[in-house]
Amino acid sequence: MSTIKSKIFPEKAENDYKGYKFAEITFLIIIFVSIFRSLIHFLAPDGGAESIAGIDLSVEGGDIIIAIFALWGSSQLLMVIVYLIVYFRYKNLIPLMYVLIIIEYTMRIAVGMMKTIETTSVAPGAVGNYIVIPLALVMLFLSILQPNKKNQKTDN
Repeated sequence: MSTIKSKIFPEKAENDYKGYKFAEITFLIIIFVSIFRSLIHFLAPDGGAESIAGIDLSVEGGDIIIAIFALWGSSQLLMVIVYLIVYFRYKNLIPLMYVLIIIEYTMRIAVGMMKTIETTSVAPGAVGNYIVIPLALVMLFLSILQPNKKNQKTDN
């Protein structure tokens, strides 16, 4: 019987995923949402700062805010590349990716509480943070568990 630690930190990275298929599919959905989100921050003229997050960019330093959002998008895009590599080549690392997602989104909430930003609306990401953490916790659990063969269809 494998330990939780060995499921999160396997000795070898391989494409042998043994968790629930639902957790694998949810990870793929998170990848697509992350691609969309990162490209908006990276490519949108305002980085999504004003148009989505409701940050007033007419203030002094508005161009710096846009640049920071673009940098944030580029770092998110790098994580997406890692997620894609894991999904297509090293699926047994999916539990570890859920741990990283939980840490990232928890840090977002913590930073948001420590360094508040005045906005004209509630950004979708601010709400999403509170949804992703419990979702990722459940998916982490499901990605660690090994389903009975009768509970999950196999690909033939």
